[in-house]
Amino acid sequence: MAQKRWSLSVPLDGFPLAAHAEIAREAERLGYTDAWSLEVDGVDCFAPLAVVALGTGLRVGTAIANVYTRGPATLALSAAGMAEIAPGRFCLGIGAGSQPIVEGWNGGSFSRPATRVREMARFLRSALAGERVVFRGETFAVDGFRLTRPPAQAVPIHVAALRPGMLRVAGEVADGAILNWLSPDDVPKSVAVVREAAAKAGRDPDTIEITARLMINVDPPGPDSDVIVRRHVTAYLNVPVYRAFQEWLGRAEALGPMWDAWGRGDRRAAVAAVPAKVVDDLILRGSMEAIRARVRRYMDAGIDTAFLSLQTSEQDPLRRCEILLTALRALAPAGR
Repeated sequence: MAQKRWSLSVPLDGFPLAAHAEIAREAERLGYTDAWSLEVDGVDCFAPLAVVALGTGLRVGTAIANVYTRGPATLALSAAGMAEIAPGRFCLGIGAGSQPIVEGWNGGSFSRPATRVREMARFLRSALAGERVVFRGETFAVDGFRLTRPPAQAVPIHVAALRPGMLRVAGEVADGAILNWLSPDDVPKSVAVVREAAAKAGRDPDTIEITARLMINVDPPGPDSDVIVRRHVTAYLNVPVYRAFQEWLGRAEALGPMWDAWGRGDRRAAVAAVPAKVVDDLILRGSMEAIRARVRRYMDAGIDTAFLSLQTSEQDPLRRCEILLTALRALAPAGR
């Protein structure tokens, strides 16, 4: 894609959702083009986008809406609602999430994720086009659902993908691929799988938008922030899907001692065992100029749209908000 897009990752930590309208208006003035949400254990992925979309002209997207925790019709309804709030500006990012979210928190079964995502994308294409859908898939079935308020404009569907199976799904059926927890040097390996799959499916590979959530720690590097960042890395990379992803990227040897310590139940040793190079690979840190240069490295490597996920370990609520707003302004594309 010709345009490189700098996006907010929302919601910003410490800010109530209602405050995001003014934050997003300032971000838009500063040159940010998008706001993409996340959904883990804070708020749902659609609410922040509704606030941002009503207050700005930014493009908004979910990264991601989970294909297990919402039924097919419910997911279509949620997407149709957002598309009505932001006509022509909404992208529906879907994905399988992870075992803890699907099984531990929602009582589902994290089985056949690539098939589930492929089938959900196929269903959503038809449903969001206003068709009456009778669908018999391998992971779910829908009998006669039709949206009574279908979107006036087509809704792009993006697929969150880590390893080759899901990357191929993104290339074959989606308008975009959403990447996560990788370094600039890892980007070409993931993008190549998407583009090759698109070409084999008879699609134009260059039309697939490549997006990524970039983890940015804005605290000054030092012993205290090092521990916070290592804890963040450890918490994520012990989730089975992320562990398998890092193994595919070639970090098995580097992360083996951390995984071993975690498996023994020694959380402190696991945090200490995260190599500095892995931290440097996966987390953007340092001066604002250094972080900005790193974002550009991701884009030069093949990322079209970067979601800047700003994080600080500051505990004072007012100071935390001040730090994050300062970083948002310092990293704005208009200041490049």
